[in-house]
Amino acid sequence: AFYHVRPRQINDTVTKLLNSKNDPLIKNKDNIRNNDKILKLPRGTRDYHPNQMKIREEVFSTIINCFQQHGANTIDTPIMELITLLKEKYGEDAKLIYELKEQDEDESLALRYDLTVPLARYISQNKISAMKRYHIGKVYRRDSPKMTRGRYREFYQCDFDIVGAYDAMVPDAECVKIIAEILDKLALEQYKININHRKLLDAIFTVCGVPDKLFRSLSSTIDKLDKIPWDIVRNEMINEKGLLPETADRIWGYVQMHGNADLINQLRNDSQLTSQKLAIEALNDLELLFRYLALFNVTDKIVFNLKLARGLDYYTGVIFEAVLTQYQYNPQLDDDQIAVGSIAGGGRYDELVQKLDPKQRYVPCIGLSIGVERIFAIKEHQLTESKIQSKIISTEIYVASAEKNFLEERMKLCTYLWENGFKTEMAYKRNPKLLDQLQYCEKNQIELCIIIGSSELHDGTIKMRNVMTREESIIPREQLAEQLRNHLIKVRQRLTENKQQ
Repeated sequence: AFYHVRPRQINDTVTKLLNSKNDPLIKNKDNIRNNDKILKLPRGTRDYHPNQMKIREEVFSTIINCFQQHGANTIDTPIMELITLLKEKYGEDAKLIYELKEQDEDESLALRYDLTVPLARYISQNKISAMKRYHIGKVYRRDSPKMTRGRYREFYQCDFDIVGAYDAMVPDAECVKIIAEILDKLALEQYKININHRKLLDAIFTVCGVPDKLFRSLSSTIDKLDKIPWDIVRNEMINEKGLLPETADRIWGYVQMHGNADLINQLRNDSQLTSQKLAIEALNDLELLFRYLALFNVTDKIVFNLKLARGLDYYTGVIFEAVLTQYQYNPQLDDDQIAVGSIAGGGRYDELVQKLDPKQRYVPCIGLSIGVERIFAIKEHQLTESKIQSKIISTEIYVASAEKNFLEERMKLCTYLWENGFKTEMAYKRNPKLLDQLQYCEKNQIELCIIIGSSELHDGTIKMRNVMTREESIIPREQLAEQLRNHLIKVRQRLTENKQQ
């Protein structure tokens, strides 16, 4: 009987296995196991872990404090705008706009490319003639991501803009000053701020024989000179833009020039250039700008660089861009190098609001943008190199107990401390081990631990432990808040002294 049954059992088993391959539930499980793309982040995006978020919060806090110090209010705008609003504002970069699938024939939408065009729409729509605002929000670009260089498809921008008609170069100088202040406070090491003027570039193009219709497109090409060598840029000018070789070479004669305020006088001696009204206007602006930057004590960081073009179409006057000298891209090294290019930039865009406004109101504007994602990349790299363990959580006091059945007493203490403004936490177990509680404090760099037990409850006292030194002292219950504040000040002073050493 065994020999007759066994083949049929084997056949039945094989049939079940073959059929199971078509079972959708099993196929789905196989996909989850074998296809890691299901748990893959979209290209050009990233998750941020708690220690990375701590860096972000500190950087944002530094930037926001600086913006507020200069008198700015903040606004917010939607992450999507009408495609018609965004088109023809970014020059060749318009191809990087994320267009959304149409669901409403009357409203074709796209994700915002930057925070400047939405600001211009906001100014026009709300009939604003003057304001000073900052805006921190995510923007989206269909770019080729390079994560180690801080180039993403989804990233934050931190913008500061001065809107309104004011005396020449006063807002411009303050914007450059703000960039210098932020970079100094963030301690990103050596940097320089390149400055140029769009009218000066246009005058150079005219002198060199470039057709007017190519001015904006050629600015985007010139803007690539900090990333690729001249021979490649020259080839693009000739073979893609249609310039004559001698025209491209004449442009190169100008754009390789850089220096300080003395370069202004050198350009004034160029009779061909100064025959252009735009050149005279630009050189006058730059002379005044350098005078104001000297009063703001930032000229040692400034380079007058004719190579700077800023590719976006809406710029009309002074333009600027900050770069870290230590973290520039080296083509001889691998792609994993920490090289972030520019970390801040901006300029004057006096005609953007007028182009959007139904009544063509003229509202001049100037602004700056901080490339925070690139700053995050540098700060993370610096932290890794220093091998310093940063404090991730903000807790400053931990409530512990060494005995059983003290959960409710710990909860009472937490309530008291929260109500007195202390950042406090405790273990969620009813009877946690004291060693586990103390190890949690040390691991998370919590400054103070207060311990409650039977004797403390009876005497009306609290035991306080300095987590760093492990010193313990007894505090009267009625003096708890005052004593904790005093001890926190002393602990932080010692921590600051240790960091400085």
